[in-house]
Amino acid sequence: MRRRVAAALVAAVLAAPAWAQQQEPFEPEGYRTDNYRAPVPATLAGARVLTTAEAEAIWRAKSGVFIDVMPRAPKPKNLPEGTVWRDAPRRNIPGSLWLPDTGYGNLPPAMDDYLQRGLAQASRGDKAALLVIYCLADCWMSWNAAKRALAYGYSNITWYPDGTDGWERAKLPTDEAQPEPRPDQ
Repeated sequence: MRRRVAAALVAAVLAAPAWAQQQEPFEPEGYRTDNYRAPVPATLAGARVLTTAEAEAIWRAKSGVFIDVMPRAPKPKNLPEGTVWRDAPRRNIPGSLWLPDTGYGNLPPAMDDYLQRGLAQASRGDKAALLVIYCLADCWMSWNAAKRALAYGYSNITWYPDGTDGWERAKLPTDEAQPEPRPDQ
């Protein structure tokens, strides 16, 4: 009997780290400010979390505006003359408004204003408009941006945590995207 109890305890101790790693992270109180490509929580207080099927239904019905917050490296300002610069291509959900770099945990005032103006444009000034915020799977950028939209007073925020990764896995269409010009451009 003692051996069985001891064996069960050893098994539980050995399984605990693996079990803990499988748990989804909890929602932080503030914004995530580092390690943006990591498992995300299953929830976002105040927002509805979408599956790919739910995001697709909204997209097909054209009942919400999709907002991509995937970051994009800006062209360096001091490139030597003659240097060829090619932006990394981005394919996103057709019809999306791409507001790059708005999902960081700490936004400079110009980028915070850029996000607020972008959300106002997307919602046509209606803070009750349905907004679907996404990036890639396991990307805190979309979680941060959706949380920030809630803080700005938007009441119909949905967060699509699988982003374009989930969209493409479902074999749904994507379009080559161009971002809205950032304040530094």
